[in-house]
Amino acid sequence: MEKFSPQLQEFLSGRSLLHQEIPFAESIINEHLQHGFLKKTPGILGKKGALQCQRCHNRTQRLFASFPCACCGKVSHYCRNCIQMGRVSTCTVLYSWIGPPVEWDNYLPKVETYLEWEGSLSQGQKQASLAVVEAVHSHTEFLCWAVCGAGKTEVLFAGIHAALKRKQRVCVATPRTDVVLELAPRFRKVFPKISVAALYGGSEDRHLFAPLTISTTHQLFRFAQAFDVIIVDEVDAFPFSYDQSLQAAVQKAAKPQSARIFLTATPSEKWQVECKYGKRPHIKIPARYHRYPLPVPIFKWCGNWSKAFAKEKIPSIVKTWVKIRLEENKQALVFLPNIHLMEKALPLFQRLDPKIDSVHAEDPQRKQRVEKMRNKEIPILLTTTILERGVTFPNIDVAVVGAEDEIFTEAALVQISGRVGRSIDFPKGNITFFHYGRTKAMIRALTHIDQMNQAARKEGLIDS
Repeated sequence: MEKFSPQLQEFLSGRSLLHQEIPFAESIINEHLQHGFLKKTPGILGKKGALQCQRCHNRTQRLFASFPCACCGKVSHYCRNCIQMGRVSTCTVLYSWIGPPVEWDNYLPKVETYLEWEGSLSQGQKQASLAVVEAVHSHTEFLCWAVCGAGKTEVLFAGIHAALKRKQRVCVATPRTDVVLELAPRFRKVFPKISVAALYGGSEDRHLFAPLTISTTHQLFRFAQAFDVIIVDEVDAFPFSYDQSLQAAVQKAAKPQSARIFLTATPSEKWQVECKYGKRPHIKIPARYHRYPLPVPIFKWCGNWSKAFAKEKIPSIVKTWVKIRLEENKQALVFLPNIHLMEKALPLFQRLDPKIDSVHAEDPQRKQRVEKMRNKEIPILLTTTILERGVTFPNIDVAVVGAEDEIFTEAALVQISGRVGRSIDFPKGNITFFHYGRTKAMIRALTHIDQMNQAARKEGLIDS
């Protein structure tokens, strides 16, 4: 068999998939295996007590379970860490393409430029953009530490274009589906001549081979040595920052010689120390592209907010804050510590305006409600930390009720504050932390934002 199926080549290139995920006849798969175009890898290696999943690289033994397998007739172990993507067990295999590489001429038209963007970069963005291009050329790793609203997406354009010109495959990964849905249209607009795949749970693009892929970090479990350039946005966000298997997925999805670029406004404490002492290559953008300072949080004591809501009352100072926004026709986000409290609080807020709504991670109408907020159909949106990052509303104020709750870490509070004043048309806004006692996280968030503003002034990156 000298010839192979280009469709199967395209489908499996850079991927590591279960048999049931491959929409080709078993005879075609077997024929390509026999002629050395495909490779089979055991789904799980090792013995009980020392198992490792070959898809998600999970080694945490409590995340493995056993079952009597009808296929092999034995007791089989399977990985619970990635079970939502189909079961990987000791008697299943993962298939990948090892035949001739894909011919890039079919996916990259011969044009002078793939990038169509007429915008301009700020001084800080220009420095970061050059660093991204350099990382692409040198196959190195670095961190772009940029404040919320600095314009990190635009910083990537030149680097991605440089990779495409070199016929390299690029992935922009992010922990959350919401961010994929926001980024994909932006990249399709500025790279209109190439295919851009958006990958998330249930995505219609899941079988698409594309030069540029925008993906949730979970979807990277299905890739192996696929990308020449891998960019991880919001690298500090849950669950990526806490899940070693997701971090391993990034390494597995990248080719051995690849550029790895990490983006965040709030690096972990460990990374911040590494940056400070020169142990992690990085570049910092301490100012937003519109040259206005970051809005600084205001602390407001609101009493025992938990007891107030239990008595079906909104803390009076919070109620006043919301009323002012309604009177001024100013949209706002109100962050609450958990879903239970939000569901209790929603009808109380709706007494002020029935159009006030809420959103959380488990809400099946989440996308629709966020879109209604964008369309200004919702005046005030109650939310959990699900909207702390990755979404932009041009002209809003923000309140955090119960800011001392442990869910509101320094990083979360910095990100939440970063929702305010992002637009060049509305660069200012109010961010208020309503609390029943100040915490270290609140003070650190305030200090973090203030230090970024100081650094930006020192470097001449803001005008006031």
